[in-house]
Amino acid sequence: MHLAILTSRIRVEEKLLFAAMRGITYEVIDDGELLLDLAQPDERWRTFDAVLCRSVSQSRGLAMLYVLESWGVPVFNAAAVTATCNDKLLTTLALLRAGVPVPRTLLAFAPEPALRGIETLGYPAVLKPVTGSWGRLLARINDRDAAEAVLEHQETLGSYQHRIHYIQEYVDKPLRDIRAFVVGERTICAIYRNSAHWITNTARGATASNCPVTPELNDLCVRAARAVGGGILAIDVLEDQERGLLVNEINATMEFRNSIAPTGVDIPGAILDYVRASVEAGRVLTLSGEGRR
Repeated sequence: MHLAILTSRIRVEEKLLFAAMRGITYEVIDDGELLLDLAQPDERWRTFDAVLCRSVSQSRGLAMLYVLESWGVPVFNAAAVTATCNDKLLTTLALLRAGVPVPRTLLAFAPEPALRGIETLGYPAVLKPVTGSWGRLLARINDRDAAEAVLEHQETLGSYQHRIHYIQEYVDKPLRDIRAFVVGERTICAIYRNSAHWITNTARGATASNCPVTPELNDLCVRAARAVGGGILAIDVLEDQERGLLVNEINATMEFRNSIAPTGVDIPGAILDYVRASVEAGRVLTLSGEGRR
């Protein structure tokens, strides 16, 4: 198999993927150097059996997935899956449609109804941008003064996306959350992300330890992956004392460097095995309706 790795930065994850290329030839393509004529597909892309998008930029990566799919090039993950996972609102709606348990979430488009929504959920509550990663720009709102201040900042300093007020109940988790890795139809491993801070992203200093993949966790995460279209996904799960496991977010271009050692699972190898098996079985569809060429 001949694979393209589309990225804008070579991180530890990409180096791990390169090292796991068993019987796979590959090329690394920097999305920052591309110039695309949308009406004339570049034949270079047709030499690849598939393209694995590892772009750090959500907007660049998604744009390239749409273009490549329109040219009939198999991609991982699919553009529709990536678009859903890049947007917390779309993710939440997909999970709700599938009956997957999630934290209670409200949506508002102006400060006054947003403030009413926060006080409906009760303090503390969480305000999130609908797009973004690494736990950036999350705010735990502990009282009305904080709510008014953060909403004013979003309205005045934020982009139009920050004026879509995504308001989520605060789940009092046990100083950790769960990140589970779903590849195809299986949860291959999971970690606890442990932190005394309420934001438990490893990018913000949380430490990783192995989380056993129970039948309950596997079932929940596979259902969540199916809800957004499936593929190679990281599912973020919160543990609620009364309701059990709740799916919080889903990541379509996940980092995994801190999850290999505690779980003992070859995550990059599993990703590449899934890509190869999908291509060989002709399970990759593009916007043109074609499978593998």
